[in-house]
Amino acid sequence: MTVLAVFRSRAQALDAIALLKNAGVPARAVATPREAGCGCGISAAFDARFFVRAKQLVQARCYSSFYGYYKACGGTFLRC
Repeated sequence: MTVLAVFRSRAQALDAIALLKNAGVPARAVATPREAGCGCGISAAFDARFFVRAKQLVQARCYSSFYGYYKACGGTFLRC
């Protein structure tokens, strides 16, 4: 299952993706889904198996534009 970390800033979204990758979390940039209702257009996507680690990393960085996590569910995304 895919989890998205949604940001309001493109720069912070891209920084988070680099942070996750450098920490061993296979993350990639994806388009932010409409269900998020906000965002800069880019989110960090990663497998749910890495959710706990990714959450720790994002929280530790204190991104001011972080909006929330969304998980894939039946062709749509729901807020975690």
